[in-house]
Amino acid sequence: MSESKLAGQFFDAAIGLLQRVRDEEAGNVAAAGTAIADTVAAGGRLFAFGAGHSSLAAQDVVYRAGGLALMNLLAVPGTVGVDVTPATLGSALERVDGLAGAVLDSSPAKPGDVLVVISLSGRNSLPVEMAMNARALGLKVIGVTSLAYTSGTKSRHVSGTFLRDHCDIVLDSKIAIGDAELTHPAIEAPFAPASTVVTSALMQATMAAAAESLADRGIEPPLLRSGNVDGGHEWNGRVLEEYGDRIFFRR
Repeated sequence: MSESKLAGQFFDAAIGLLQRVRDEEAGNVAAAGTAIADTVAAGGRLFAFGAGHSSLAAQDVVYRAGGLALMNLLAVPGTVGVDVTPATLGSALERVDGLAGAVLDSSPAKPGDVLVVISLSGRNSLPVEMAMNARALGLKVIGVTSLAYTSGTKSRHVSGTFLRDHCDIVLDSKIAIGDAELTHPAIEAPFAPASTVVTSALMQATMAAAAESLADRGIEPPLLRSGNVDGGHEWNGRVLEEYGDRIFFRR
């Protein structure tokens, strides 16, 4: 069977983006990892939020084999994925003012905790207000977004600001506006989005940096193991029990 030229081009594009974020965002990734490690060491809690497909990268670090057990998903009903019907409702909810505040007020997040807000464009009301309100509550906010949108699009929030404007640390995914890496003369629309690949890599790199920072302090990172390896369930049971007061995905 012959190889697909476009499939190879997508891999090349994704690899190029990964190399860029590895090299250009190294300092920010290290800072984000340190912030997470500081919170873990101080007895704080960790939360991740994303709407629509940006939620995929948030979900990927929650209750994850090889991941930090303390990372919790801060979910906004109707925006977590395409399981809501109609799927377009999730996109509409991202533009609703006041929703983020209601979610945060009813969440277990407290001052000193960390919230990672993931939004490719960073222009919709929900991620902007999530970051704004979290900082007002005393949380440290890490934003994962594409800075290209801040110069090539307009904010949909009443303030005219983007997610990047309300974060303590920003990780730039380098994704181009439109999130489509490929074109073809016979295909009218651009296609092959790479934001999930790159954003998930940024999140996992940040978790690795946090684990390293904790280990450097002599603190054992509270990591989960795969339940599909011998002893994994027993290991996870001990971790989940020890840190149960900071883990909310079991309640």
